[in-house]
Amino acid sequence: MKKLVAIIAGDPESISSELIAKAWKKKNQFKNVNIFLIGNYNLIKKQFKLLDLKINIRKINSLRNKDFKKTLLVYDVPLDFINPFKINKNYKKKYVLKSFDIAINFSKSKKIIGFINCPVNKKDVFQSNFGVTEFLAKKSNVLNKEAMIIYNKRLSVCPITTHIKIKNVSKNLSIKKIYEKVVVINKFYLDKFRFKPRICVLGLNPHNYELFDDSEEKKIILPAIKKLKKKGINVEGPIPADTAFLNNKKFNILIGMYHDQVLGPYKTMFNFSAINVTAGLPYLRVSPDHGTGLDIIKKKLANPQSLIESIKFFKQINV
Repeated sequence: MKKLVAIIAGDPESISSELIAKAWKKKNQFKNVNIFLIGNYNLIKKQFKLLDLKINIRKINSLRNKDFKKTLLVYDVPLDFINPFKINKNYKKKYVLKSFDIAINFSKSKKIIGFINCPVNKKDVFQSNFGVTEFLAKKSNVLNKEAMIIYNKRLSVCPITTHIKIKNVSKNLSIKKIYEKVVVINKFYLDKFRFKPRICVLGLNPHNYELFDDSEEKKIILPAIKKLKKKGINVEGPIPADTAFLNNKKFNILIGMYHDQVLGPYKTMFNFSAINVTAGLPYLRVSPDHGTGLDIIKKKLANPQSLIESIKFFKQINV
């Protein structure tokens, strides 16, 4: 079946059901992609009812049914619950991890071309500093060889370090890490988009610390860029981060040294039009680029655009 994509319903204590229902109502925007949900059928049905979202859903236990367009199909994952928006943490963890296992197995067996996960509370589910990116990379034995790309067709960004404290950023940078991340990103663009990306690497310090000998720019970032150029990768930098987003039109992706260095300005520019893509995994994983929305659960204020963009992403890529 061509372009079949799974959507993991994600954290039960979230805005995910609202996002899914709103996205389904706009399914004309992703006509060439067939989607189905991985989640608990009864939970999703009750959440839809409480939110007064009139969506026809049907439970399935296999992917043999070909009617993926007319009804929202739910591949059922067991979950014990009483209140559909308040779930015991132990049950939640098992439920979310089981949902990921199912999606990964479908991906590896080529039953789907990839999956989208709706947001999860990483503290409840992973009980560590890991986000979904690091969790999936570790599960696939590629931890530190993956790259978190926040993607929009106009411009993308990637942080070299992800979910770590600012005080630990400098000591977690190395020539090898920068080199390997950029190689992964370059390969991802070549494989999935069939073109060689124009990449720009940002410095770590204000004004690149004037490229002084004791700066990370001089000791780590410049040597990594020189090594990447020798490999034939189209890369420039380092450039100061404070002006990078003003002069971005000639690049496909900006590589920053830490999470908020690139994600802060990027989200200001693209808001809900950005998505999270993990490069370097043996399968394709995408997610909306936002959190669980705890403060707006049941308020019917959730914006589904990032989930819609996540689904539409599968129309763009080579599979």
